[in-house]
Amino acid sequence: MFYQFNVEKQDRDFLRFLWWNKGDDKPADFRMTVHLFGATSSPGCANFGLKQAANDFEMEFGSEAANFVRNNFYVDDGLLSVKTDEEAISLIENTKKLLAKCGLRLHKFLSNSNTVIESVPVVDRAKVLQNHDLFFEDSPVERCLGLQWCIESDTFQFRICLKDQPLTRRGILSTVSSIYDPLGLISPVILVGKQILQELCRAHNDWDSDIPDILRFQWEKWRSSLSQLADVKIERCYKPKDFGDIVVNELHHFSDASTFGYGQCSYLRLIDNNSNVSCSLVMSKSRVTPLKPITIPRLELAAALVSVRVSLQLRRELNYSNLTEVFWSDSKVVLGYINNDARRFQMFVANRIQQIRESSNPTQWRYIKSKDNLADLASRGVTAEELNATKWFIGPDFLWKSQLPSTSDNPEEMHVNISSDDPELKKVQSLATNAKPCFELSRLNHISDWFKAKRVIALCLRFKAILLSKDKDNHVRTVKLLVGDKKLNAKGKRVYPRSVLERPIQKLILILEHE
Repeated sequence: MFYQFNVEKQDRDFLRFLWWNKGDDKPADFRMTVHLFGATSSPGCANFGLKQAANDFEMEFGSEAANFVRNNFYVDDGLLSVKTDEEAISLIENTKKLLAKCGLRLHKFLSNSNTVIESVPVVDRAKVLQNHDLFFEDSPVERCLGLQWCIESDTFQFRICLKDQPLTRRGILSTVSSIYDPLGLISPVILVGKQILQELCRAHNDWDSDIPDILRFQWEKWRSSLSQLADVKIERCYKPKDFGDIVVNELHHFSDASTFGYGQCSYLRLIDNNSNVSCSLVMSKSRVTPLKPITIPRLELAAALVSVRVSLQLRRELNYSNLTEVFWSDSKVVLGYINNDARRFQMFVANRIQQIRESSNPTQWRYIKSKDNLADLASRGVTAEELNATKWFIGPDFLWKSQLPSTSDNPEEMHVNISSDDPELKKVQSLATNAKPCFELSRLNHISDWFKAKRVIALCLRFKAILLSKDKDNHVRTVKLLVGDKKLNAKGKRVYPRSVLERPIQKLILILEHE
């Protein structure tokens, strides 16, 4: 794919390389004129060129082909589902012609419909179908973005072939990371492996040291159970074959947390014009709890935030009109947080509540009992055998009913108030003050001279300034000197008679000496 896009002449110096021909003493200097495999920029440039081709020739070959190229390609692989064989055949023809205008050849077609495959020339089919009899041989199993797609049954499967790795922290990390599950369809199973790896991190095990015997037993048991994932078969199409016209589209997001991990799962619920109901797993995420201790309410809130982020992604990718979303949580504390103002809470909780309320409405959040919450599997982890025995892939029973339970049917859902002693609430202290007059004017009633009254007030203001300053020892000496019997102070300045100032100043002296 990269070789189909030329590099601008002024940029080709960045792709220089040396080449030795036989018999030459010096290497020759070459420049690549196209994007090469291995350059970091090549995927971005090629995808830009691919989408630009869709924009340039949309008017000529139709919006269906252009939207297919723009929205449904992962690098050089395109995946799309259409309703009928005729639509698929028309889409293939128009897309091939559109990309041919830019010198791009679209080939290696694969479909679960023999009619569609027959319409494609043999040289343009996938290699597994070029020498394949479509009518007398079973369709093969093909890899599709890391998953196994059984064309015959039109289901996704997991065939995990693990390489032998040393029983060390490095080997366990390599094994867990090698399981590719982009949609999180088996995330509860992978979570168990992540928990074992986290225990090694918590114990500060070296990367190449042997793991403890206790964890060795758990690891070997989990690793051997992965072979049972071959029995898991997930319907590729959300809409059953005998389904009528869809009248209701709903996404239901479940979140949960425990001391082992936290996660969520999302289900698509469809209702047709005959009141038939279909429900299937769309996406899931599971994460281990952080090594730093964190409370369960905070983990529940983090799981709710993951649900909201998954909701944003599914809203962009699923082409359903009038899509209704409902968020379910078995934590009344989290529901109380979401139904309150974020400014009331500590920073950790406030930030997550703000993100949740930016992308969802508090009326979309509902309470579910823990026994009905399938996200419990994503937060605790299960083995492959246990996962097959649950309703993980089809959703809880109440989603299969034509009518969902209302809020009035669940009284517990109505009480989501926050306790006043919740540790996440901000502690705010408010102090009441009462102002009283600081000087009684009746003290001046016995003073007959206006100028003397002014001097008394001025002296009181001076005392106030003394009290507001820092040198308290000097204040005491000054005040005692001013109320003395002498007419002059140490600096030779006149002081007022004791009878005029004794009461208020003695009170000031007592205050200062007490402090």
